[in-house]
Amino acid sequence: MTTAGEIMHRGAQWIPATETLDRAAQLMSELNVGALPISDSEERLCGILTDRDIVVGCVAKGRDPSKITAGDMAQGTPRWIDAGADVSEVLEEMQSHQIRRLPVISNKKLVGMISEADLAKHLSDEQIAGWAEKVYARS
Repeated sequence: MTTAGEIMHRGAQWIPATETLDRAAQLMSELNVGALPISDSEERLCGILTDRDIVVGCVAKGRDPSKITAGDMAQGTPRWIDAGADVSEVLEEMQSHQIRRLPVISNKKLVGMISEADLAKHLSDEQIAGWAEKVYARS
């Protein structure tokens, strides 16, 4: 059984909900990532911020990224997976919610992220094709 913890990218970092989008973009650049989990004051997952969120939800609307916070952009219920979950559970969670990035949690702490690149490294071509068909299907 392959687990979420075995295929995830380690070293994921939270961004506090109170942090501004310009700082979030800087952190994404430093870490070479396209998404950051957003944490509340108790380091609980309260959302995910993507580079696209910053561009489309802030910059393209003429808003100032130094005045908008990550928490302002958090929408919906954040999805996550336990580090011990089987890869089939990872695929189901991502497919059923049509998401491309999934935080991995262990003992209530962020331990990694799973992205398309992580799936591509660890799954068969058939598994990737099935995942992509469901994640990218129009809802």
